Amino acid sequence: MERSSWSSRSTFILAAVGSAVGLGNAWRFPGLVAKHGGGAFLFVYLIAMVCLGIPLLMMEISIGRKMRSGAPGALRGINKKAEWIGWAATSNAFIIACYYAVVFAWVILMVFMSYKFAAFTNLPDMSERLNAAKNLWAQTIQTTGTVTGWSTISIPVIICLLIAWGLIYYCIRNSAHSVGKVIKYIVFMPIIILVIMAIKGLSMDGAMEGIKRLFIPDFNALTSPGIWVDAFGQVFYSMSVMMAIMFAYGSYLSDDSNIAVDGLIIAFSDIAVSLLAGVVMFSTMGGTGMLDNMSASGVSTAFMIYPQTIVSLTNVGWFNALFGVLFYLCLVTLAIDSAFSIVEGVSSAISDKFGFQLKKTTIGVCIAAGIISLVFTTGAGMAYVDIVDNWTNQYNMVIVGVLECIAVGYMFKTSKVLHEVNRNTGKIKMPSWWFNAAIKVIAPLLLTILVCWNLGSLFTSGGIYGAADGYTLASNIWAGWIITILAFLSGAIVRIIVKRNKKFREREENFKAWED
Repeated sequence: MERSSWSSRSTFILAAVGSAVGLGNAWRFPGLVAKHGGGAFLFVYLIAMVCLGIPLLMMEISIGRKMRSGAPGALRGINKKAEWIGWAATSNAFIIACYYAVVFAWVILMVFMSYKFAAFTNLPDMSERLNAAKNLWAQTIQTTGTVTGWSTISIPVIICLLIAWGLIYYCIRNSAHSVGKVIKYIVFMPIIILVIMAIKGLSMDGAMEGIKRLFIPDFNALTSPGIWVDAFGQVFYSMSVMMAIMFAYGSYLSDDSNIAVDGLIIAFSDIAVSLLAGVVMFSTMGGTGMLDNMSASGVSTAFMIYPQTIVSLTNVGWFNALFGVLFYLCLVTLAIDSAFSIVEGVSSAISDKFGFQLKKTTIGVCIAAGIISLVFTTGAGMAYVDIVDNWTNQYNMVIVGVLECIAVGYMFKTSKVLHEVNRNTGKIKMPSWWFNAAIKVIAPLLLTILVCWNLGSLFTSGGIYGAADGYTLASNIWAGWIITILAFLSGAIVRIIVKRNKKFREREENFKAWED
């Protein structure tokens, strides 16, 4: 079966940048900066990007290119015993796709609802104006904000969810070919909109207070383990590593691609967009006097805090409504390429393993994930998005990172992977000391410490994430522990399926390892 490929080097770079630059840059990054002492978080974030983000990105892309396979097949190529790690990453990505599509639907919904900002602006009392804007999203999706409320379903969210899944499938229906056609149109749209919004934000009185908060560090924050956990987690989430995506994208690369240079372009593009989004958020909220309302919660910032900022921009209703449309269109363009890249990583892994036609596999993945995502459209949906997001990012993804580095660093030879990274490059090469130290020492050691910190914090709170928000132990068990266990058992499940099917066994016997 002929494998799809990128039409050009620039198409791959744009696709990878589009995957890396997503909603996490637009709301999660500014919120974490606000939570952790402003510039202090930037300092740790840059350390995390250099120490782990860039080497791990290059590692995944190069292994994917060499093996011409998604995450499970790529890791099986370096060692048969490592395939299950790829399935853990793929399963975790599937879980993320289920709730990410609902967040995408919420963003689409806010595009349609932004016309209401005009009416809110015309309310005579400012507190009434702010309260109406704050409650718009919650009232529309009919959330209870708790883990109860399953019987309530928002029809507008259902409609927007169908739109979201339709857009995701349309963008990847023909794998790299259709992604390449779509990505060149949408990857620059959020940049243009963010630049316009940054200019507007910087022109407001009080904007510089926000910029100071963004860039001036409070180094006392470095003593908190939380800043390190959040910074490394944000790098993984933002760079799309440990999610099976970059293995799949790398598998569509030609042999003459320059992974060392392309990896640096992708990483620094991601950093630049994060900083641009931070400038937009902090300058605008500083200009509207709402800087102290910044929240580390992406949901709160994008759907509850920012609408208040929008209706405070001017006293001209139509202008605020237009600004709202632009802002949420920006989030739509950020969301869509990240969303379809996650699905692409999953469908590529399944198609490679079982020999299914990729287009049909993509349809199956979209339908399965779409059905599961309906859970998050209920009144309890927002709470469960928060719980599942916490477990998939703070635990599953970090554990996958540890396991991938052990597989490459100790079950294989990093020198072989590094040779693949530096193939076709000129003066700019990934140094062996940097790559080896990151994969064999820094990543496994540091990420293990981060997982232990997270678990320690979890157990000191009674084993309940979000206890202060009314989340229960039962909700943490089935939306956290069980999902995590299933993700790491997925490799064993696949093994059983293969053993019971002669066709799959024969296909596996013909598999070529790295050395072959």
